[in-house]
Amino acid sequence: MFGVIGEDGLVPRARSRLPVVCDAGLGLLILVFVWLLDADRFMERAGMIAFCLTVAAFIHSMCLFAEEWFFHSRQRYHGRINEIFQACFKGRAILGMCAIFLILMLGGVSLSHEQWSTMAIVCAGYLLLNSLGLLGPTPVEISEICEAKKMNVAHGLAWSFYIGYLKLILPDLQNKINKYSSTGARLSSPRLHILLPLNAVVPSKPEEEDTNVVFHENLPELELDIAGVRKRSYKNSVYKITQNNKTFSCVLEYATPLRTLYLMSQESSAGFGERERKQQVLLFYRTLSQILENSLECRNRYRLLLLDDEHTGDPHYLSREIIQHLKQQDGEIHMDPIQEESPNEAFPVPEEGQIRNFRGALSATFPEDQMSREPTLMFSLPQSLRSEPQETTDY
Repeated sequence: MFGVIGEDGLVPRARSRLPVVCDAGLGLLILVFVWLLDADRFMERAGMIAFCLTVAAFIHSMCLFAEEWFFHSRQRYHGRINEIFQACFKGRAILGMCAIFLILMLGGVSLSHEQWSTMAIVCAGYLLLNSLGLLGPTPVEISEICEAKKMNVAHGLAWSFYIGYLKLILPDLQNKINKYSSTGARLSSPRLHILLPLNAVVPSKPEEEDTNVVFHENLPELELDIAGVRKRSYKNSVYKITQNNKTFSCVLEYATPLRTLYLMSQESSAGFGERERKQQVLLFYRTLSQILENSLECRNRYRLLLLDDEHTGDPHYLSREIIQHLKQQDGEIHMDPIQEESPNEAFPVPEEGQIRNFRGALSATFPEDQMSREPTLMFSLPQSLRSEPQETTDY
């Protein structure tokens, strides 16, 4: 799996836990600083503020529970109150609130009227700020949640492309290439090359993007009974790519889900702009790469080509990118299965003289037969663990 040059700076990586670590570190530093200023009342004040925040979060969860119970219990939860409770309340927040309350009571902390008033103001401020959206998740946090929960459009399209297409055709790709090669034709690569343009513009024919890429013919069809359709046909096309009077050939096609992303960005009701579309294309590429790399059925049978969308002035950008990948594959090492010896195989001339006698004695002592044939399981006869060592030298 390879893409454009500088891909590491283009494809977004999964977000790390750095914000959580920074929040925890800064929070601890502030607590230590406050403790140094007023160590006598630190535990009382910290417990009171923590209790206020957990109570405010609990009240907000009660508001969510009221909405779900009165208006969505039957449609979304089928009247199951336990599912509504799990969707609205965080168990850790409730346990933390109860634990802090018990600690304050068991510690003999008695709150004055002014302190209770302060706690009420803190709870009210939290609820008001939350209602105004000031405490809600930022766009970055929403994006992180969607990526972690696999809720983006790109995640669904990548899995659909894999389950509904690639997982069906890639395991059988080598058989189709063998049938194609039996006619005398030859491919520059036995892999399926999948083009992923960043702008999500998927032409009907690659010739529309680059005249050096020309359709040659289709591979033998794969017919499967899928979803009630008898003998559904799956085709893959072979293209000829020319450059400097040299011709290469490979199995080539665009990733069809990108066309869906492009059409969605053209619909105002989808709320899908150009910037969001590009981010989804990159996320689609990253997700599809991870899926295929973890699939034993598809491994080493594909090539993902991420195409830059800033090549409008180059009419032969597509052919150059494809040929670059084809040349790169020539230097890769392929682990081919061990072939059986053919009857016409040439054998070395036997050696004579002292070298022959020496090699004959060496092969008698250390026969190569055991190492040259296919590995087999060898079992030794059971021996006593207390057997005495035996002398095996000739002296």
